[in-house]
Amino acid sequence: MSTLPTTLPAWLALIESRHAITEINMGLDRVRAVKERMALAFSCPVVMVAGTNGKGSTCAMLESILLRAGYKVGLYIKPHFLDFNERARVNGDLATDEALVASFNVVEAARGDTMLTYFEFTTLAIMHLMANAGLDVAILEVGLGGRLDAVNVIDADVAIVTSVDIDHTDYLGSSREQIGYEKAGIFRAGKPAICSDPVPPQSLIDHATAIGADLWLMGRDFNYSGDKQQWNYGGRSQRRNSLAYPSLRGANQLLNASAVLAALEALKLELPVGAQEVRTGLVTVELPGRFQVLPGRPTVILDVAHNPHAASALNQNLGNMGYHPYTFAVFGSMHDKDIDGVIKAMSEHVDHWCLTTLPSPRAASGSELAAKVQLIQEDKPERTVNIFDDPAQAFANAVSRASENDRIVVFGSFLTVAGVMAARKSALH
Repeated sequence: MSTLPTTLPAWLALIESRHAITEINMGLDRVRAVKERMALAFSCPVVMVAGTNGKGSTCAMLESILLRAGYKVGLYIKPHFLDFNERARVNGDLATDEALVASFNVVEAARGDTMLTYFEFTTLAIMHLMANAGLDVAILEVGLGGRLDAVNVIDADVAIVTSVDIDHTDYLGSSREQIGYEKAGIFRAGKPAICSDPVPPQSLIDHATAIGADLWLMGRDFNYSGDKQQWNYGGRSQRRNSLAYPSLRGANQLLNASAVLAALEALKLELPVGAQEVRTGLVTVELPGRFQVLPGRPTVILDVAHNPHAASALNQNLGNMGYHPYTFAVFGSMHDKDIDGVIKAMSEHVDHWCLTTLPSPRAASGSELAAKVQLIQEDKPERTVNIFDDPAQAFANAVSRASENDRIVVFGSFLTVAGVMAARKSALH
């Protein structure tokens, strides 16, 4: 056997090269076999979060509140923007390279000749790291779907499904009913199964009933109400009043926050949390790339909206921001997304498109995006459309043309936002 890498970058390069051959390979048998050889198990409550949009926000709010309450919290969240370590947080801090390398070694030793994809290998490594970190609670974000996601080899004590919308149709199906069934795959018999989608697909309800999960539905088992100043949560047996709005901005954040409070209500015996910790946790929560408004002028907004559901929420948030003479959009997308639906949702506010090709074989080219914008947005005579080779160039162009009262919205694939974040970071140094 050849010697194993000793650094995190070398490990990641090895896993990527090795698993170019194992593209997304559906089924959990291989992951489950390796998990059992690793004797991977959590000795603390596990909260699992799936959904089309809102997963990251839900995870971040839950982490923020539980940290305020003094618990030792692990969070697995993805993808990352700049450093792989962003995927694994222990007590609010990024996992170290050394800790990740140690867990990669454990997965490698246990897998034998079992092939694992990049995602499966890194998921097992991060879950191993967390299971051995002496946590009070682990929060695991599901990558794609739910039923067949590598995270789902662990049984969650509480499962949350945020929203169910059309995305990843190649893998999950093309209707909300099909996708709802996939997401409901993280529910477990006798355990709380929380859904914050106000109109849940019947398939999700039926699956929860069939397996005997304890289903909590928005509007039936928990709800929220609010005015301009504050909001209230009402659950099955717990009310929380006079809450501050989450610092995460945007239209759907109270749905996400309500699911978080429902999860805390379900866990109130194992992980009691006081009113002040909830308030402070909501006010201080941070999550990069989700309607993230950067300080300075012109206003720059970063948002990983890459499907029509997320893009219409972003469009609504832009509409609530007050007047800006012109809006520049830096946009890049993967080929398999509903690009027309995303552009349509955003066309109301965008005056100038800076379209970028992304560094991925799955990306749509800037010229493909431009052709779609031309078709959809014919009615704006002042509109401009420019094409760039990478997000940094597209962003530099928007910055050079925008006046200080304008705004620049960077959205689409994670790679679009990550490219701009990296360019801004290197510009600061």
